[in-house]
Order: sequence, then C-alpha cells, then structure tokens
Amino acid sequence: MQPRSLALSVARRARRVLRGTPSAALVAAAALVLALSWSPSAAAHTIGLSTGEYTASGASLVGKLAFARAEVASLAPILDANRDGHITPAEIASARGVLKSKVLARIVVRAGGAPCAPVLTDAALTEEDGLLVAGRWDCASAGEAFEVDVALLDDLARGHRHIARAVARGETRDEVLHGAERKLTVPGAGAEAAAADVSPISSGEHGAGLWSFFTMGVEHIVTGYDHLVFIVGLVLARARLRSLLTVVTAFTVAHSITLALAVLDVWSPSSRIVEPAIALSIAYVGVENFFVEDASKRWRITFPFGLVHGFGFAGALQEVALPRSAVPTALVSFNLGVEAGQVAVLAVLLPLVLFLRGKPWFEPRGVRLLSGAVALAGGVWFIARVVGG
Repeated sequence: MQPRSLALSVARRARRVLRGTPSAALVAAAALVLALSWSPSAAAHTIGLSTGEYTASGASLVGKLAFARAEVASLAPILDANRDGHITPAEIASARGVLKSKVLARIVVRAGGAPCAPVLTDAALTEEDGLLVAGRWDCASAGEAFEVDVALLDDLARGHRHIARAVARGETRDEVLHGAERKLTVPGAGAEAAAADVSPISSGEHGAGLWSFFTMGVEHIVTGYDHLVFIVGLVLARARLRSLLTVVTAFTVAHSITLALAVLDVWSPSSRIVEPAIALSIAYVGVENFFVEDASKRWRITFPFGLVHGFGFAGALQEVALPRSAVPTALVSFNLGVEAGQVAVLAVLLPLVLFLRGKPWFEPRGVRLLSGAVALAGGVWFIARVVGG
C-alpha cells in the first residue's frame, strides 16, 4: 500500500474506533496532514503552465514551445531513461522521436483545411527545470491562415494553461489557452491575409489573461499542500487574533517581494535550495508550537520564511519562458490569486481554530498532535526534496 493511502486508511480506522469523541477528529486531522505530505502535488511547485510562439513563415508554421520538465516527463516517461528523476541532454537527444509524437504531433495545425506535417527541429533543457521544444508544421500551400488546435492540453494536468503567441508580418497576438478553449488562428504570410486577420491584443484578451493567471494563483495556493500545512502550523499557536493577522501579513508581504524579484529576473536562488528550505520552515513551525508561549512576535520568523516561500511560488512561473510582455500581467494576476486563495483558506481556518480553543480538550493535546503532524510532514518533504534533488 502506498504511504498516502496508508495514512488515509489510518484516519478512517481511527474515526471508526473513536467515533463520537474529540479524539477522532484530532487523529483524523493529523492523519490528513501526513497524507498530504505524500501527495505528488506537494513535491514541487508546478502550476501547469507552458508557452508557445507560433510564427507564420511561407507555407510553414514555426513553433517554439516551453514546458516544465516534469510535465513532459509525465507524458513520455522514456525521457528519463535511467529512472533517476532527472532528464539529461543525452536523454533528450535520444528521445527526439518521442518528443515529436507526444508533444509536437499533439498540436494539430491545418491550413486551408488540410493538415500540416510536424517536424521537430530542436529540443533542449533550460536552467529553471524547463524544456524547450522547437519545430515547424509544413503545409501544402502558402498564404493561408493556420488553424492551431493544442490537443496536447488533453494530455496535461487539468487546469494547465498554454500561453500562445501568434506572430505574422511583425504583428503579435497573445492568448491564454486552457480546457476546451484550446484553438488559435495564426494569419498566413500573405499581405491580404495579414491585413484581414492580424490585430493587436484587445482589451478582452487582456482581461482573459488577467483572469486566467488569477485563477491559476488561487489553484496554486489551494492545491499547494505544503503552503497550506505551513499556514495551519502558524495559526495553531496561541495568540490574539491581531497577532495572528500580523504573522500572516508578514508572510504575505515577504512572499510577494521575492515572487516579484524572481519573476522579474532580479535574483532568485536555485529550486534545489528553495524547495528543501520551504520544507524545513514547515518542520520548524510545527516544532516551535511545542515551546512558543507568546506568538505576538512570531512575525519576525514568518517574514524570512515568507521570502523563501515566495521563491517557491516564482519557481512555478520561471519553469517556462514567458513572453516579456506577459510578465507584468502574469506577476500581478498570479500574486493576487495567491493572496485571494490564502485569504479564503484563512477565512475558514481562523474561525475554526478560535472556536476549538474554547474546548478544554483542544489545548494542549490537540495543538500538540496537529503540530507534531505538521513537523513530521515538513520532515518528510525535506528528505524527499533533498533526495529527489
């Protein structure tokens, strides 16, 4: 049985044995925290994002695509030939055929109603755990508009966004594709086609991009189980509501700063340092809950921890090469989404914790049990991220 399934099974059995008592809820909650530590979603900060630049060139459409390595590896496990959890340039070179069939061929291009043949021209790794795929689609005739159907979205994780840029005769148009909205039209290279079809980005497209990155930020915090467990650890410590809000505000301001620094390419440390550091911050908060008596000054430690978590958020956006013009929109909208998701979580969590503090069985037994689960979850993530590199 997988560890995550085992933890959930323990929680169910505990509820059956202790049904009707406060202990049942506590054991179940602690087991749930531990179960999340084995969730694949918490292993790294991926948000399901890719980019594609599609340029009309005579009878061909030229594409430059960028993905997170982990997502492409999930589509084609053969990329990691030695199963060591890392993709090397040599493995990329030996799997060009797979990249063509699993990635390039899953982006269906037609011109004048006829299908265009995909040709892989290059594939390479980027520094921030990204994978670049370059290719073209050769069509039967020139001057026709290219109809692009990114069917690849069906193969990727639910909620994946593909930032598509159409380029023809020096004009560009950006769109965010996801779900059923996966089609893009690239005007042909002919003068008449360009005049008829190419237009600058409209305000509606800007709005769609803003909303898409906003919802991406919400999804990232709600499904970013390590961040959620960290927040649970923060609010478990006894403190007045004002002190708790100060702690959370310090965390929010800090991760907003480093998110901006990283995405704007000012500075960002390697994810091999950031991800284990995030796990250690979770373990620290869980352990500290056993000893802290006054949480009013805790913002002093949550601020630097927030700086680390911000780099974790940024890593999700850095894995792909966002178009320069899309960076401000992505940064602001994504961060607002993260904050909105965090506020929503706290709106549920804070009243619940304040209510439980009025119960004699919750302190100190309940706080210690849940804090221990938080510390253990952080330890599990730390080991997994150091070993996984």
